[in-house]
Amino acid sequence: MLGDLLDGAWQSIVFGMVGVALMAAGFLLVDLLTPGKLRELIWVRRNGNAALLLAANQLGIAGIVFTAVLTSYSSFTKGLASTVVFGLVGLLVMALAFLVLDLLTPGKLGDVIAADEPHPAARVSAATHFGAALIVCACIA
Repeated sequence: MLGDLLDGAWQSIVFGMVGVALMAAGFLLVDLLTPGKLRELIWVRRNGNAALLLAANQLGIAGIVFTAVLTSYSSFTKGLASTVVFGLVGLLVMALAFLVLDLLTPGKLGDVIAADEPHPAARVSAATHFGAALIVCACIA
């Protein structure tokens, strides 16, 4: 019983570290998609557009990791591998969704996200990011 508890706690730590690493990769992805440095845009300039997109990205990645862990294989190694793979697929799909939305809309979406003035396109972009993550979640389940 104690062994099962410790084993579960260890697996939680490992899955948690993978989740945090994927969320950090999501931060880097949004930073890459938007002009300027995301840290400055959000924490210095208090840019709501960039913050909304990053929040949607982080929640999307967390949802993918949650779904992958919840539906995980009985083998810890296979479950961990599937979490990493689906997390990376999620990041790829979210980036693709951003780029497609950018192609379908006027101007450069990254410039809209980096603008200091609130813009409705930020909400559309955030919803697109989160929706892409939900699609990946459905593919896992």
